[in-house]
Amino acid sequence: MYLLRLFVLLGFLTMIFLAIGYYFAGTYGMIIGISIALITNLIAYWYSDSFVLKLYKARPAGEDYPELDSSLEKIAGKAGIPKPRLYLVNTDVPNAFATGRSPKRSAVAVTKGLMRLSIEEIEGVLAHEVAHIKHRDTLVATLAATISGALTWFAYLFIFGDSRNRSIFSLLLLFILAPLAAALIRMAISRNNEFSADRTGAGFSDPLHLASALEKIAAAAKEKPIKGNESTAHMFIVNPFAGSVMKLFSTHPPVEERVARLRRMAV
Repeated sequence: MYLLRLFVLLGFLTMIFLAIGYYFAGTYGMIIGISIALITNLIAYWYSDSFVLKLYKARPAGEDYPELDSSLEKIAGKAGIPKPRLYLVNTDVPNAFATGRSPKRSAVAVTKGLMRLSIEEIEGVLAHEVAHIKHRDTLVATLAATISGALTWFAYLFIFGDSRNRSIFSLLLLFILAPLAAALIRMAISRNNEFSADRTGAGFSDPLHLASALEKIAAAAKEKPIKGNESTAHMFIVNPFAGSVMKLFSTHPPVEERVARLRRMAV
């Protein structure tokens, strides 16, 4: 199933590159578009385990947090996958994400703020991220973030590289429609994945602890959104840019609905 999602994502975003290139430069533009798309896809695939980690300056944390690393190993054992590498992001806002192109090359990053939760709540969060790795959602998510970001750069290449293309329609096409298309495909992938990861992760921990953690993380995100690249929003357990992203295009289902489903599982 993940291979189908991967094919659809890469195909859809590559078509956007081709369309933009053809509109502004005909066949020559299409050649540029397909070249950039192929290079971006290859880089994103081979370095998906480190792309977001470097973006948020995450550092290895296994030795500094042995209890947390032990919890991650326990949960990974229940999931039947190798233990992911543990990383820490230096921000006081609680959140977490997983990355990596396969279970063998995966990592889970938690923020310093997550440490304020109870160990049971943290294990619920870790279980959710391990579920993403087990489902192989992390490869698709990281590719979406990388390629979507490249679309903006591609837009600048044509808009500011040729003064003839600086029309109102061109600006609308590149800076509204193309990023919107990328956001929609990320949303379609992520919203269903979150429910699935909640359900699977609850089986590796306790659904009530995960529900409690989601509520606390969501409240913190509204009060103080994380500073970062919004193209990575779909990778976090809760949208960390909740204060600046329109609800209509949210990459996550409502936390209230996720919490309600988890609490029904505990009955």
